[in-house]
Amino acid sequence: MWMPFQVLFYQPIYNLFVGFYHVIPDLGIVIIVVTLLIKIVLYPLTAKSIRAQKSLSELQPKLESIKKEHKGDQQKIAQETMKLYKEHKVNPLGSCLPILIQMPVLFAMFYVLRDGFDPASFRFLYSFISPPESINSVSLGFFDLSERSVVLALLAGGAQFWQSRMMTTKKPPKGVGEGAKDENLMAMMNKQMLYFMPVITVIIGMQFPAGLALYWFLSTLFTAIQQWLLFKKKKSDGGPIEGQLVL
Repeated sequence: MWMPFQVLFYQPIYNLFVGFYHVIPDLGIVIIVVTLLIKIVLYPLTAKSIRAQKSLSELQPKLESIKKEHKGDQQKIAQETMKLYKEHKVNPLGSCLPILIQMPVLFAMFYVLRDGFDPASFRFLYSFISPPESINSVSLGFFDLSERSVVLALLAGGAQFWQSRMMTTKKPPKGVGEGAKDENLMAMMNKQMLYFMPVITVIIGMQFPAGLALYWFLSTLFTAIQQWLLFKKKKSDGGPIEGQLVL
């Protein structure tokens, strides 16, 4: 394991897990608590990414119109695109950078839940965190988080569907003119992604132990709730209403 990644991300999260397990000897509940804490810490970055994605989604019809109007003139397309971003105060990298910053945390969670509870990993514990005698993978007395879970994979896919649906551009009504063509195309593409990503989430989630699928479900669910609250606040503040985007 790459040393900076281990020291900065893996070890703190791993020690947090084991520390909570000493207090709450139920792996499922520990996963819930730690996932919630991580989402709280990353809240500002996630909020920034969500707002940027929403803004870019709203600008897609105009961006497609620019490409169509200046077809073949890449320099003009680039100029008009940057002008549009500037007018609407949108940073095209705003949706990517926060996600990239969060990636090390996501990978650390993956390694913790995949390997961290093997006694061989106890060497990564800090001196003030004592190794547990054993870690029981059964949560709530009957749910084995070391086994695969179709239910949790489906729940993760459902949460992914909800989150994606809030970002999906709504197909414009018929008879609104030529300007609707680009929006129709965008709506079709978004609809494909709306169903594709949840299916992929379910397929991948079914390959992981239930502990990882539980984390994936919770992380996606908390992000979707945050996204819903941000969109609701934007609507109440006079921003785009749900009629413009399917929520």
